[in-house]
Amino acid sequence: MLWLWTAHFIERSSELKLSNNVYDILKWIAQILLPAAGVLYAALAKIWGFPFATEIVGTIAAIDTFLGAVLQISTAQYRKGLETGGE
Repeated sequence: MLWLWTAHFIERSSELKLSNNVYDILKWIAQILLPAAGVLYAALAKIWGFPFATEIVGTIAAIDTFLGAVLQISTAQYRKGLETGGE
């Protein structure tokens, strides 16, 4: 349900434009940093007995999934703009 609201909000907001640099940084965070941080915490929690491993890793995964959805919507809007002759 949340992603539908986000998609609706982003679709309606013609002012939401990410620069290439911001997009690249967010994509790196979504594809590399957050998954690596989740795996690192899960492993260290198991080895060292850190608390709330399931909750923390689940939260990281939820944030990563949300960020991935927002970036996908942004990419679709960008491509749609190219097809219509806009930028």
